[in-house]
Amino acid sequence: MIGVGDMVLLEPLDEDSFINNLKKRFDHNEVYTYIGSVVISINPYSSLPIYTPEKVEEYRNRNFYELSPHIFALSDEAYRSLRDQDKDQCILITGESGAGKTEASKLVMSYVAAVCGKGAEVNQVKEQLLQSNPVLEGKNLTEYGKYMDIEFDFKGDPLGGVISNYLLEKSRVVKQPRGERNFHIFYQILSGASEEFLCKLKLERDFSRYNYLGLDSAKVDGVDDASNFRTVRNAMQIVGFMDHETQSVFEVVAAVLKLGNIEFKPESRANGLDESKIKDKNELKEICELTGIDQSVLERAFSFRTVEAKQEKVSTTLNVAQAQTKVRKKVMGVLDIYGFEIFEDNSFEQFIINYCNEKLQQIFIELTLKEEQEEYIREGIEWTHIEYFNNAIICDLIENNQTGILAMLDEECLRPGTVTDDTFLEKLNQVCATHQHFESRMSKCSRFLNDTSLPHSCFRIQHYAGKVMYQVEGFVDKNNDLLYRDLSQAMWKASHSLIKALFPEGNPAKINLKRPPTAGSQFKASVATLMKNLQTKNPNYIRCIKPNDKKAAQVFNEALVCHQIRYLGLLENVRVRRAGYAFRQPYEPCLERYKMLCKQTWPHWKGPKRFLFQELCLPFCFLVSSAVFLPMSNKTLKPPHTQLFKLEDLRKQRLEDLATLIGKIYRGWKCRTRFLLMKRCQIVIASWYRRFAQQKRYEKIKSSAVTVQSYIRGWKARQQLRELKHLKRCNEAATVIAAYWHGTQVRREYRKFFRANAGRKIYEFTLQRLMQKYFLEMKNKMPSLSPIDKNWPARPYLFLDSTHKELKRIFHLWRCKKYRDQFTDQQKLIYEEKLEASELFKDKKALYPASVGQPFQGAYLEISENPKYKKLKDAVDEKIIIAEVVNKINRANGKAASRIFLLTKNNVLLADQKSGTIKSEVPLGDVTKVSMSSQNDGFFAVHLKEGSEAASKGDFLLSSDHLIEMATKLYRTTLSQTKQKLNIEISDEFLVQFKQDKVCVKFIQGSQKNGNIPTCKRKNNRLLEVAVP
Repeated sequence: MIGVGDMVLLEPLDEDSFINNLKKRFDHNEVYTYIGSVVISINPYSSLPIYTPEKVEEYRNRNFYELSPHIFALSDEAYRSLRDQDKDQCILITGESGAGKTEASKLVMSYVAAVCGKGAEVNQVKEQLLQSNPVLEGKNLTEYGKYMDIEFDFKGDPLGGVISNYLLEKSRVVKQPRGERNFHIFYQILSGASEEFLCKLKLERDFSRYNYLGLDSAKVDGVDDASNFRTVRNAMQIVGFMDHETQSVFEVVAAVLKLGNIEFKPESRANGLDESKIKDKNELKEICELTGIDQSVLERAFSFRTVEAKQEKVSTTLNVAQAQTKVRKKVMGVLDIYGFEIFEDNSFEQFIINYCNEKLQQIFIELTLKEEQEEYIREGIEWTHIEYFNNAIICDLIENNQTGILAMLDEECLRPGTVTDDTFLEKLNQVCATHQHFESRMSKCSRFLNDTSLPHSCFRIQHYAGKVMYQVEGFVDKNNDLLYRDLSQAMWKASHSLIKALFPEGNPAKINLKRPPTAGSQFKASVATLMKNLQTKNPNYIRCIKPNDKKAAQVFNEALVCHQIRYLGLLENVRVRRAGYAFRQPYEPCLERYKMLCKQTWPHWKGPKRFLFQELCLPFCFLVSSAVFLPMSNKTLKPPHTQLFKLEDLRKQRLEDLATLIGKIYRGWKCRTRFLLMKRCQIVIASWYRRFAQQKRYEKIKSSAVTVQSYIRGWKARQQLRELKHLKRCNEAATVIAAYWHGTQVRREYRKFFRANAGRKIYEFTLQRLMQKYFLEMKNKMPSLSPIDKNWPARPYLFLDSTHKELKRIFHLWRCKKYRDQFTDQQKLIYEEKLEASELFKDKKALYPASVGQPFQGAYLEISENPKYKKLKDAVDEKIIIAEVVNKINRANGKAASRIFLLTKNNVLLADQKSGTIKSEVPLGDVTKVSMSSQNDGFFAVHLKEGSEAASKGDFLLSSDHLIEMATKLYRTTLSQTKQKLNIEISDEFLVQFKQDKVCVKFIQGSQKNGNIPTCKRKNNRLLEVAVP
């Protein structure tokens, strides 16, 4: 180990050896050192490979002093004490600004998240707790304090957390100390947001466009604002922000950033009063668009203030300066709060920040120095008092209810009359003049009358960390922390939901005339609540030290470190630890923890508790009247932590033995219970099985009896049947014999009457029997009712040939009628059109067979539903029979142009496909003929009546993929309207009238470059040639 890991063991102990030990360890990247259970952390200002998952596993469930000093050791000790001993814990991280407090809190939370339980719900909670850091770090590390209470269940799994912020420094928005940045989120949005997102927020990427952003600190080495912005957005989503909520937050941030660009100009009113006006209203307009506030309302709120006096309201103008400035759960607390601040210009914010640090130092003194020594004296232990500086006198100077600085500041803010910062300073000079830690130029104490380093408008306080001079300017206004009612009411009128929720006091229905508490009193109350909360938990300390002011790695400024060691009281802490006891605990909890180590005390001990510890701990413990103490130093014993670890190891081994015993007893009970259950189950199963076996045996006997009975009854029935059949045959034989005998007698009697017509009668009888047989056979051999089924039984006799054919014809007509009766009116119309097409084109047009299986749809363009053809639909008021895109052949070059072909009851129309404009409209009476080729192409010509208005431009030569359907519908529609059949000419060569000329259209066979698509080409003025593949 480099140097001494625990300052308690440092020899010799003085300030120089203390600093040298820290420097030696710091030079070897050992940034953590112990003072007993207190961890000293020196900020290395660089990344070190000591926070890997392997390191987490190395320190997991290990004793505090077992490994080299590390923040993970303290985190593990706190977590195991909370989980195993049911003690609420708090980890207090203190130090100056830049000492690494926030990074330490992140390491603590990441370690606890890594070692606690697993599971989907637990992992979600851990992820939300870890991702809360990037969201909160949109603020600067030094502008606010953060206290997080993490709640755990009995297993040690996190359930959730509560985060409290202290003193969000609002004044930093408008003014930052030299070298400091504004809030990080401003730089992150401008660096990491996309151009589209910036446009929505009405922002530009240039930092110089915004007055609130100082250019000297806009860019920081090692800080990637763009990457941090993506991290913040992802963290907001994990924590639970919805998309619209995230958008609302960024809109508010953008509005705040743009507020800095609003400038006011002074003007004088007619009554002589000063007022302010906004110079450029463009920024105001964009702010109103982001927040949803009426521009006139916001402008008036910026420039006017309404004052209420009894029942009257008076509106006064604001000058330029005023317009510009305005189930029990286990808990582990992690406190990461601002460090002690000493700037060139220290104001109200630094005053209350340093007050909070004084309170934290006080609780540290009380718990580690004062309370421990008082306890030794109270218990009668021989003890030499160790001197230390108690800062209670400084805390009393600030927070005393009568004479404290905060009390006098509140009194000055509330009193009537003229109140200024100078009157507040005068009051301080009167009340605090004799206080040894207060200094002022106007103080009555003669010691400071000649102190020219102290300006008139300042006072100085001797804090535990050193002297700090505060400028009194702005103390009163910042303590009032008032927002003019006009501004809050303007914000409440915003349509932006988040803005409205941030200013509930602007609701006119909830106006409260009671003066709100001042900022100082609010902060004092919140600090008191924090201190009370911390005192209910077992404290764990991380004391962060800043090695240099340059934030440079491997630089150790001994003077700076020495100053921090002195005011933190670390040497006094070491001396108390060395002279005191490393372990102390009351008898009751100590008995509960270690009673399993003795047979006499396990499981219950009812005798004197002191006797127990005399037997159990006397070799290495010191007993007093009410507690057990483990010495920090004893020349004859091992180091104290080894002695305590020995107790813990014995307890751990004993717990393992007890767990084994409990497991053995439990397994025995479980086996006995299982055996008794199996025994009862066996009895139940056996009884049910015997019942089942008897039932099966009974059913088998019953089935056998029924079978025998059925065989006997069957034999008797068959015997009776044979007798009945024999009797029946005897009766039938007698009847037949009698019939034959009677027939013979009748034939003998009437034989003479049949001899003349016997041949004709026999022929007719035979023919009748043959016809009867024919029809009966036809009945059984009839084909299916399908009209396309051409099967028909063969003719049995030649003389039935004509009858057989006629019967086939009648049957076919009958089943066709039955098939037609199933059709709807629409199907009948379709088949009529198909039949018409067959009559017109079958065996004439090569394209016809391919169209037989395709249904005639007519409306291939959904003109009524497609908004593109709304203009065309409005122009046609008749029912559209067919709507199809065709190619109109150009008369000049044979090229095709797309047109919409419409057929209505009275007209044929051609319209432009893109615009829907009607190009030509031809009445059906002017259509005289349709010409087409006999080949497999879609070209056809529509011939118009000579002299008609539509024929002025000549006939139409068109091409369509549904030629058969279009020609058939055009033929039927023309026949229906004009009562005349339209001439359909099918020829490979026909004439077409183009204006004044007649052109011959000729179809030829040829191979095409475009595959199976016919092409049209103008050969000369009289010939247009169509090549069909």
